Amino acid sequence: MVYECIVIGAGIQGSFTAYHLAKNNKKTLLLEQFVLPHTRGSSHGQTRIIRKSYAEDFYIHMMEESYELWAQLEKEAGIKLYRRTGLLLMGPENGKDFQLIKSSIQRNKVPNVVLEKHEFSQHIPNVNLTSGDAAVVETSGGVLYADRALRAAQMVFQSHGGVIKDGEKVINIEPGNIITVTTNSGTYQAKNLVITVGPWAKTLLSQTGLHLPLQVVKINVCYWKEKVPGSYSINNRFPCFIQIQPKEAEHDIYGLPSNEYPGLMKVCYHMGSETEPDERDRQTDRRDVDAVSNYISRCLPGLVPVPAIVEGCMYTVTPDNHFVLDHHPAYSNIVIGAGFSGHGFKFGPIVGKVLCELSMGQNPSYDLSPFSIQRFQGNPQKDP
Repeated sequence: MVYECIVIGAGIQGSFTAYHLAKNNKKTLLLEQFVLPHTRGSSHGQTRIIRKSYAEDFYIHMMEESYELWAQLEKEAGIKLYRRTGLLLMGPENGKDFQLIKSSIQRNKVPNVVLEKHEFSQHIPNVNLTSGDAAVVETSGGVLYADRALRAAQMVFQSHGGVIKDGEKVINIEPGNIITVTTNSGTYQAKNLVITVGPWAKTLLSQTGLHLPLQVVKINVCYWKEKVPGSYSINNRFPCFIQIQPKEAEHDIYGLPSNEYPGLMKVCYHMGSETEPDERDRQTDRRDVDAVSNYISRCLPGLVPVPAIVEGCMYTVTPDNHFVLDHHPAYSNIVIGAGFSGHGFKFGPIVGKVLCELSMGQNPSYDLSPFSIQRFQGNPQKDP
């Protein structure tokens, strides 16, 4: 049997690509190297932030449709995937990054409320606003239930006739008009291939002669105990937050209200230390944990500044932190989604739609020039 499309990698981007292909009546196989569900990649865990707060207009426009597609999946799967909490954005009042995001959301009419310093503590209890910082709340921001969302996308994909084969690691890709994909358990053929393998992208793509500047980092996902239970709870309407750091050398800190673990709030550093995806547990650098602990001591006085739980995750980071959404430069029937740089989950439905469009030979719904492979120097030549 020859499939219309094979999608390698059943994280959120691959699962949504497969979902859109199946809804377009394309016979699709979704391959996953680990037995599902698993915690070895970048799509696991119970929660992610969803937001439109970006400096770049193109992300805001993509997120507008992404919200609609998340709501559609909720209806199709009959399960709640999104909870609105608002997103509190804090950062140096005169800092470039904060001002860019603030002006961008206001220009694009993203619903927001500017919090004046004198009223901040009245609206946001248990948070100390850093001296010199300003604050704005994006009212449509909130929490995505990640594990639940991944299962929902896969379930709808299967309900449209899609096939999932997990526990099958791809060991060879043979390009051609008909592409042959060999796993440790079998051989499959398809007219088109979409590669969405997260931290394994660099290795797998090198088999096809493509070398992308992708860096894999291990993230310590930390949960911190509330001194008074409920202080930072989703049920008490505590928002998600992003703290924009004053210096470029420092990465942002983000948090989600206590939810998945009762009495524990998720607060993390938006970067980690380089690792190999199959050996991430050997990476024991905890400088990011220390940075968050210091921040909590200063700004979140209602949390115990020692993490109660530390879990692992991985980011696959591009030099400019923008995604890769493009055809393979040498093989037009191979499409690549990679380098989501720790902020791609919320885009899953729209990334899946765009990768589906590329694999079907359609014009994509969005200008993909910010996500092209060509932007990296020294890229391979395209077909003559």
